[in-house]
Amino acid sequence: MISRDLAVALKGAGLVWHPASGDRFQLDLPDHVEPEVEADVYTVSEMTIESQRTPTGTVLGFNGTTEWALDSLTIADAVWLPREDQLRDLLRGTFRSLRRLADAFEVEVEISGARLRFEHPDASEAYAMALLELIGRAN
Repeated sequence: MISRDLAVALKGAGLVWHPASGDRFQLDLPDHVEPEVEADVYTVSEMTIESQRTPTGTVLGFNGTTEWALDSLTIADAVWLPREDQLRDLLRGTFRSLRRLADAFEVEVEISGARLRFEHPDASEAYAMALLELIGRAN
């Protein structure tokens, strides 16, 4: 799972999330919840947390099984923690390879003809770093 800091950076760069069952997220409600609650990781599931499209946007509805009172929140109040496969898919045609190094993983992408490599001990983090670079160059 990628770090919250990297997930927040991806969100700030403009990564769009379309919640689906199995997606993980954290709350992004500064000054509204306790830090330990904000650090909790939630999973979208039809049984407990359901993605609901409304005329004003996507809402994550909590179906009464959480420890604290929260009916729903807008997608803007959540930080998506994409999985490794989702990050790879988001890289689309720029992805070239994933290699295991001695103490890290290396993700190679090609953006505008340039081959770029991103290393991290966690493959998900390396993918996320590459995606952040791709989004940054697209903006």
